[in-house]
Amino acid sequence: MKYNSVFDIIGPVMIGPSSSHTAGAARIGKAARNLLGTEPTWAKIHLYESFAKTHKGHGTDFALAGGLLGFETDDPRMNQSLEIAKSKHMDITFIEDTAAVDHPNTARLIVGNDHTQVELVGVSIGGGKVEITELNGFELRLSGNHPALLVMHNDRFGAIASITTILAKHEINIGHMEVNRKDVGDAALMVIEVDQNIKENIMSELREAAHITNICTIIS
Repeated sequence: MKYNSVFDIIGPVMIGPSSSHTAGAARIGKAARNLLGTEPTWAKIHLYESFAKTHKGHGTDFALAGGLLGFETDDPRMNQSLEIAKSKHMDITFIEDTAAVDHPNTARLIVGNDHTQVELVGVSIGGGKVEITELNGFELRLSGNHPALLVMHNDRFGAIASITTILAKHEINIGHMEVNRKDVGDAALMVIEVDQNIKENIMSELREAAHITNICTIIS
């Protein structure tokens, strides 16, 4: 069974030409940056089907770079993203991949720096909406109907409690939660659906919780 999670964001203000190929791609790039926790120094980006065939003409290449730089979809610098990335010595490689995928607007991003890296699969499903379907080898399962948190953490005693305690303190209700781990004591992933979008001050607190390595919001 294939599980999907959704960045459920509708109708973006954006630098064109395409909400699917530009705005969606920018959000996939920014998700990778956020999950890495810092600006990457390199990225290997596999593009599939429609993304592979039209990424230059439709701006998918500069949009992904813009997301990695942290630009919002309407940032006026978006169409100069590749030049800006080069000036910052961010090494981005685009690979036109022929492997079969379930959606034509699919990208696999492997991004990192000298210390760490993150790998995710993102799908742009139209109107600026995107799905993140895989993160560091974990398949994701979310309804897409509610805001959510993706929390990468070390499999240690108290890691889950450190997150849920903060959410309870701020009266944020958990509607659905799953935890997966590679192995005992290894990398793990919390996927948490909540009833409201989480404010930045709460996100800052969550990032400081015990055993947390990376955290990203999925906005509704």
